[in-house]
Amino acid sequence: MITAAPTSHPPLIVLTGPTAVGKTALSLALCRRFNGEVISADSRQIYRMMDIGTAKATAEEQAQVPHHLLDIRNPDETLTAAEYQELAYRTIDKIHQRGGLPFLVGGTALYLRAVTEGLRFPAVPPDPALRAELEAELAASGVDALFARLTRLDPATAAVIDGRNPRRVLRALEIFLLTGTPKVELEGAHPPPYSSLKIGLTRPRPVLYARIDRRVKEMAAAGLAEETRALLDAGYSPALPAMSSLGYREMIAYLAGDMTLPEAIERIQSETHRFVRHQSTSFRRMQDLHWIDTEEIDAEEEKTGQIVQRAAAMIHSHIQRKI
Repeated sequence: MITAAPTSHPPLIVLTGPTAVGKTALSLALCRRFNGEVISADSRQIYRMMDIGTAKATAEEQAQVPHHLLDIRNPDETLTAAEYQELAYRTIDKIHQRGGLPFLVGGTALYLRAVTEGLRFPAVPPDPALRAELEAELAASGVDALFARLTRLDPATAAVIDGRNPRRVLRALEIFLLTGTPKVELEGAHPPPYSSLKIGLTRPRPVLYARIDRRVKEMAAAGLAEETRALLDAGYSPALPAMSSLGYREMIAYLAGDMTLPEAIERIQSETHRFVRHQSTSFRRMQDLHWIDTEEIDAEEEKTGQIVQRAAAMIHSHIQRKI
């Protein structure tokens, strides 16, 4: 059981890093050591039926350590960052009440910042007519055209959001058109009452790319095409944001005969490389992130153990420190 000094804020451990860097293995090892529970901070792992393509923790891994905020939405449902934030806060508090240590694990920087920095989100309800207009523009012209429009109208917000994420772009544009105020000016932060230790795991880019390429091949061998087919057969439209996300859109193209399986695999690999570069930009906006560079650790067969030891020492020191 984790106990903190009475005057301390309860601890929260954050484990992040780019796709395929090794967050899952590290989180499992640390949770076993510290009576921890994992709270997923991945914007795609919220979806049911989407396991292989999102690299969700397997049933065996979830049996080792409690996992939360996985499989909480159907692929045609949405979860706003504000809703995720509220769910995460409730989960963190319940873990503390059980005497456990919450581990916020994932690579979605917005989720991580929402929880650890207490980001406030504009209380601007969607306008059905405007939303329909923007959705039609998105379908007809694509996210690049929508992002170009946002850049003209609200360059401040355009500079800090992911211009390739259609939901983020559409929402930012909607807020500006409804209020005349940049989204970033309506936002703020109210830090939560947790003592957060943020650990980032990193690897040299060539090593990370090789791990990504191997993982994508493993996903294909594990049945990513079949998982995508099952989603389509269940009636989920290829136009849904979840279905048009990385990995699934390429498999949909393969199933439609628009590309071969090797072409789909290669496309997923190259697009994931590009996504990792975007993640690096997002992580730079996170505050007080302590990086563990695995290249500094010698002997490949010893890396995992040494990473665990280094992270465990950081956590032990953190939970003993009075805030």
